[in-house]
Amino acid sequence: VNGLMTLGFAGACQQTNLCNESLMLEKLPACGKSFEEMMKKVDSKKWCNLTEFIMYYDNFTQCTEREANNASCFWPNPLAEVFITGIHKQFFSNCTSEKVHWEDPPDEILITLILIPVMLTCAMITLVVWRSKRSDIL
Repeated sequence: VNGLMTLGFAGACQQTNLCNESLMLEKLPACGKSFEEMMKKVDSKKWCNLTEFIMYYDNFTQCTEREANNASCFWPNPLAEVFITGIHKQFFSNCTSEKVHWEDPPDEILITLILIPVMLTCAMITLVVWRSKRSDIL
């Protein structure tokens, strides 16, 4: 009986805590407006440098999470992600990650870089073998 009562109570709680998406979508723009006001304090040339506005972005993230939770929605959720992506496009669309393109060095350098350790290893092995055969001099 206790298990059934718990199940019934849990079901009742789940029904009352449905995500109010319209309320969330109504409140999220306030977070964006606040972030926009804070970003006006940062030179637009520094918008790609996260250290310049990390506190503002943290406030924005906390705001979106709070508004989603107030609307009984989990965070992040697809609607909140669409909103956050829109803010990213507005402020960070010109920020591209510069990926390093790795290339092999020219063949002459590559061959040298390979042969030097191989030759040193051969020389050390030869020296050890030669010294071990001359144990009478020690």
